[in-house]
Amino acid sequence: MATTAHNKKIGALTALALLSTFSFAAHADKLADIKAAGVVKVATFDANPPFGAIDPQSHEIVGYDVDFAKALAKSLGVKLELVATNPANRIPLLQSGKVDLIVADITITPERAQVIDFSTPYFVTGQQFLVAASGSDKLDSYSKARIGAVKGTTGEQALHQRFPQSRVLAYDDIPLALTALRNGNVQAITQDSTILAGLLAEAPDKAKFKILPDLLSKEEIGVGVTKGETALLKAVNDELVKLEQNGEAAKIYDVWFGPQTKAPAPRSFKIEAK
Repeated sequence: MATTAHNKKIGALTALALLSTFSFAAHADKLADIKAAGVVKVATFDANPPFGAIDPQSHEIVGYDVDFAKALAKSLGVKLELVATNPANRIPLLQSGKVDLIVADITITPERAQVIDFSTPYFVTGQQFLVAASGSDKLDSYSKARIGAVKGTTGEQALHQRFPQSRVLAYDDIPLALTALRNGNVQAITQDSTILAGLLAEAPDKAKFKILPDLLSKEEIGVGVTKGETALLKAVNDELVKLEQNGEAAKIYDVWFGPQTKAPAPRSFKIEAK
């Protein structure tokens, strides 16, 4: 009897262990959760053109990131729900489970890769400076200047590293940083080159500003995925590579950065498998 009771106890413990394993597996498989819900929630920008901004006609969020989010949702066979965010809130939204993916111009860095996983890069750019047209053309001339950056971005971090004697002022979004430059609160602002080009193209007073040619840093942009969600990460990577191979990625790029756009920039990268 003792043996039977002992066996029952072992059996119960084994069942509990298996249940815990299954519970963990179910919890960890966000891809299955997304498909079961029939919707993927994606964090994206609504004030960061041409990656994500409110279209004045449709009042919907549109942009380079949005087109990739749409393609990912389609490949998963689910509806897309966009969740507007800013740079500082991207990772908290993902970690809290309020979104399933970040498709919001988020640069891949070792620090961020400790807390979230990244897809293969789907965009490559560099940090540049936007300054007054009368300002110096040399990046190093601004090493002790007041420089505006968007809060929670790699541009903000890069400034502290490259120009430790500068005074970095952080803003919630790039339009606010441009306002600070207009007002003379800062002597320069930094952001991805393509975003600065788009910002300048839309500015009514664009003749008063210029983008410096030198890069502050190289930026690789990836899709953010919750740590350990290997199935979802693979699905994202597979679709990104497929979009490159079938030409859709280049088409999306041309819509937002091609020759006919306000801020054309040549495509100098390809999406490749990790």
